[in-house]
Amino acid sequence: MKLRAGVIGLGKQALEDHIPGLHASDGAKLVAVCDENPEIVHEQQYRHRVQGYTDFREMFKAEYLDLVVICVPHHVGHTVIETAAEHNVHVLKEKPFATSMPEAQVLVEICERSGIQLMVTLQRRFNPIYTSFTQLADQIGTPFVVDAQYTLHIDDPSEGWRGLTAKAGGGCVIDMGYHLIDMILWYFGLPDRVLADVSVSARPDREYDAEDTALIHFSYDSGLYGSLLLSRFIGPKTEQIRLVGSRGMVHLERGRIRRMANGGEVIESLSREQAWPSAAAGQIDYFCRVIEGMRPNVSGPKENLAHMSFITACYESARTHVYINPKELL
Repeated sequence: MKLRAGVIGLGKQALEDHIPGLHASDGAKLVAVCDENPEIVHEQQYRHRVQGYTDFREMFKAEYLDLVVICVPHHVGHTVIETAAEHNVHVLKEKPFATSMPEAQVLVEICERSGIQLMVTLQRRFNPIYTSFTQLADQIGTPFVVDAQYTLHIDDPSEGWRGLTAKAGGGCVIDMGYHLIDMILWYFGLPDRVLADVSVSARPDREYDAEDTALIHFSYDSGLYGSLLLSRFIGPKTEQIRLVGSRGMVHLERGRIRRMANGGEVIESLSREQAWPSAAAGQIDYFCRVIEGMRPNVSGPKENLAHMSFITACYESARTHVYINPKELL
């Protein structure tokens, strides 16, 4: 039988990724939705023929759930996870894992004490374009430099809770940057040094303290080094990683990956249409297998402590203007 799933927070991510993913899933089915906006709840419960709630605590009390997908503002996540743990409900959590390293450590303890599985949503790990990276990287000799960027344009970075560090934990680094940080850790491991600068100056006519842009330099004792540009003000939307080696390079974009000669000639390429909806369903099915003990949790609480140490190192470096070793923050 399929596992019974609820979705808490009915924003864009839930409506475009997680709910369609649940409908396409072989392992789980949607049985309840929750959002503080009653109009959205009414619309979605009618559309999907499920129960609807405006209070997640009431949903946990009323429904028998095996798992929940949490897509709430960052500062609310801790309370929802804690409530899920009290009801022995497993959690698929929209990134980030936490808003700070201390909070992340508390959440690790909550999950371990309750015995629930928690997996952070990192859809790229379930997309064949991204899983092909390591195989192609093995064919370019000794890698020595990484060039990565993830940018998009939001007209007003101060708008909503994402403009406030107290609610979001930070700006583009901890929010949209979480995905690219995950890929850096996935492909290369946690760096030995991080140096970061951040900006809250894209809209001087607005007041906000969550960074709109960040430039992060990172390096490894092995000799590999790189830079990461993140921005929620620089358009058009761009997501890419380029790894350069002694005998070629790998260029990864959202829907395409290419292995190239150092001069830029394409040696081989792979592209995939409609990979994103498939990745969402694949992630849910994988999490169902994690719950059933059939797969390891590749993005569990302890694994995400590395992500939080990288993010913490970025903010500490931006504050002090010196290199920070994220490994010392674990």
